[in-house]
Amino acid sequence: MNAVVRAGSLGDDTDTVVVPARIHGRILFVPVPRRVVLASGIAGLAATAMPAATPAAATELADMGSPFEHFAQLRRVMIQTDNLIGPRHVLPALQQHLVSLATRRRAARGTDAIELLALETRYEELAGWFAQDIGDERTAHGHTAKALDASHITGDTDLTAYILGRKAQLAVDTGHPADALGLAAAARRTARPGSRLEVIAVLHEAHARAVLGEGSEAHRAYDTALALLGRAGSDGVWGSWLDAAYISTARARSLAALGEYEQAAAGFDSALAVLPSAYRRDRGVYLARAARAHAGTGNVTLAARIGGQAVGIAAETGSARIFGQLDRLDQALAPVTGEDGVAEFRASLDRIVLHPA
Repeated sequence: MNAVVRAGSLGDDTDTVVVPARIHGRILFVPVPRRVVLASGIAGLAATAMPAATPAAATELADMGSPFEHFAQLRRVMIQTDNLIGPRHVLPALQQHLVSLATRRRAARGTDAIELLALETRYEELAGWFAQDIGDERTAHGHTAKALDASHITGDTDLTAYILGRKAQLAVDTGHPADALGLAAAARRTARPGSRLEVIAVLHEAHARAVLGEGSEAHRAYDTALALLGRAGSDGVWGSWLDAAYISTARARSLAALGEYEQAAAGFDSALAVLPSAYRRDRGVYLARAARAHAGTGNVTLAARIGGQAVGIAAETGSARIFGQLDRLDQALAPVTGEDGVAEFRASLDRIVLHPA
């Protein structure tokens, strides 16, 4: 499957999709006309377009009896599907259901309207996360901002705290760690003291400090998160996945950002050993991060081998988080192309990205 596009530019179509492309030696996510992507041979990257609502869909919506559980179940299914195949094929379906949910919510009144708005807010947040993971930062910011606005209308401070944390995560991942610090602080102020939402806010602060190079402060924040987790109760849906192993893996990412590659590699290797097989996309993320960490230790042969495993999952899912780490790995391995497996890794990566002429 050859992704080389012989075009004078990326084009100027209104029907575009955000895809990974090699630009001046780096892998960047850029908007590209869908026709160019389809011509490239990587048709799977052209999958993110929201289908238009159809009359049949409108009729089904009108006939729906109790919409809340229907939309709640759809959201759970889409989260599970994302874990398996990544968001590129899931986001269009979520956006279509979001339109239907908003239509139903506007027709409701009283308690039903509030409950549907709370669910719509969760849909907006999830859409922001999916968009972020396919590299579409503009769409990610748009959905997440809508989610934050709606959370204030519902009066659900737990939801507001969670989305403030997501905005902090989005800020640091899009190159604005100083902004992330302020958002993480706001998330912690909003969260109930002693809740898992407070732990989540501290974790976002910790990684932002690591990206800013504030190693001591980052480690203190991780220690604080562990202490808070030890005292936190159950918050239902909020942070149910939080445990010491999750915090250890989050710290590994920050260790890599701080250049402490030996410890980072050990942390990712441990996480991969226990990650359930259902988390296919996350396995790709951890593999790519582990590969970059091993490259940082000087073990380029192992880094190339692990990176090659991540390439396959990147192609399946289109995850920008995987591609971002593979780009960093590619840059780290560029001076040592003659080492075992390095040329093969770089060639396999080149086959799954666009190459504008």
